[in-house]
Amino acid sequence: MADPRGFITTPREVAERRPVEERIHDWNEVYPGGPGRALLPIITKQAGRCMDCGIPFCHSGCPLGNLIPEWNDLVWREDWDEALDRLHATNNFPEFTGRLCPAPCETACVVGINRDAVTIKNVEVAIIDKAWDDRQVRPEPPEWLTGKTVAVVGSGPAGLAAAQQLTRAGHTVAVYERDDKPGGLLRYGIPEFKMEKVQVERRINQMEREGTVFRTGIQVGDTLTGHQLRDRYDAVVLAIGATVPRDLPVPGRELGGIHQAMDFLPQANRVALGEEVDDQIVATDKDVIIIGGGDTGADCLGTSIRQGARSITQLEIMPNPGTDRPEAQPWPTYPMIYRVSSAHEEAGERVYSMSTKEFLGEGGHVSGLRLVEVEMVDGKFTEIEGSEKVIPAQLVLFAMGFTGPEAEGLVDQLGVDLDERGNVKRDKAYMSSVEGVFVAGDAGRGQSLIVWAIAEGRSAAAGVDKFLTGSTTLPAPIPPHARPLTA
Repeated sequence: MADPRGFITTPREVAERRPVEERIHDWNEVYPGGPGRALLPIITKQAGRCMDCGIPFCHSGCPLGNLIPEWNDLVWREDWDEALDRLHATNNFPEFTGRLCPAPCETACVVGINRDAVTIKNVEVAIIDKAWDDRQVRPEPPEWLTGKTVAVVGSGPAGLAAAQQLTRAGHTVAVYERDDKPGGLLRYGIPEFKMEKVQVERRINQMEREGTVFRTGIQVGDTLTGHQLRDRYDAVVLAIGATVPRDLPVPGRELGGIHQAMDFLPQANRVALGEEVDDQIVATDKDVIIIGGGDTGADCLGTSIRQGARSITQLEIMPNPGTDRPEAQPWPTYPMIYRVSSAHEEAGERVYSMSTKEFLGEGGHVSGLRLVEVEMVDGKFTEIEGSEKVIPAQLVLFAMGFTGPEAEGLVDQLGVDLDERGNVKRDKAYMSSVEGVFVAGDAGRGQSLIVWAIAEGRSAAAGVDKFLTGSTTLPAPIPPHARPLTA
């Protein structure tokens, strides 16, 4: 264990972000030099807060089963090399999760029962950022090749994790990505201020040096059909995500200026990276309404601020959850509470219990929203009489989540079965109803967390490896629909 009395004597402390007035004028990460460097002065003491709890519930809170007490102890002892080894034992990309994961492990931390939880996520990102700075992250090519070939469709976190595990197991792996560069939503969905794309580039470079091949700009299901893919490869992994967005079919939906978040954010990311985008959707000098109160909504908020929006309002149909853990969500479950992201610190208004009745327009373009306050009655949203109001808007962004993978094209061509939610059905080895076709991440699970995507990619890789060779030394699969205590 770490410091035996650390959780008593050391208060929880996190890294300070750059001042708001500074960071809203650039696209760099909100932490000076990145979170890992910002944390180094305090991280050994913070790791020392990990107690000898006997049963580390953080393990069950983390879908990856990260060896949290082990690397906390190692960081406290300043054994950074061994800490990196224990971190990589369960997580291919801790620099991604250390920046983007909502840290369900922390809400399951035993210290968190009656004190502030250990800063697990911060220790994680400090380990990996220091390792990159010290050039301790190196390629791990296989010692021999199996002669088996695997196609991974999609280069988000699930696809990358599956590809890296399978390459290291000795299979010849090609990753297909329809965008011009690999990374999926890690590259084009996550804004620079949350994770600079050097993090993605470094891992892609590592994977290429290990032997993984990336084939970008290929729409599998169109330029390359599902049948051709099956003929060319011994196994296929579908890591295509859940990319069908939820819509809001209310009067005025056809007006201009109403867009899905995933039409807005990728364009902004490309421009932030120095690329040119024709007819870019921008928030400059506009009243922006973001419908949806989750992480994607916060990404739209921070992006709109940096583009110079006049005003920003984030709408959520659910009531304000409050700052205290609800009685129905006791420790160690992941509670629905009021959380403040870096973007929420910067500007904008968050409005809860509000439903959109109509989009108003002028000259074919949105000019405002007619809203009504709602309350939950007998499990249904009910309008509150006399609460209607109109707010101005020249740009409306939908950040309401996704319903599942795109069925048209590759999924239809492969003939895989879908479950009742429209996701690709799979067995305990992550194989679909078609032999040799596996599925990992949101495509099979539904929209979820990045940590689940990596865990599923690793688990699907074990299923593929066993299918191809009859056995596997890769980590045993997590049951496809398993959920931790922090579901």
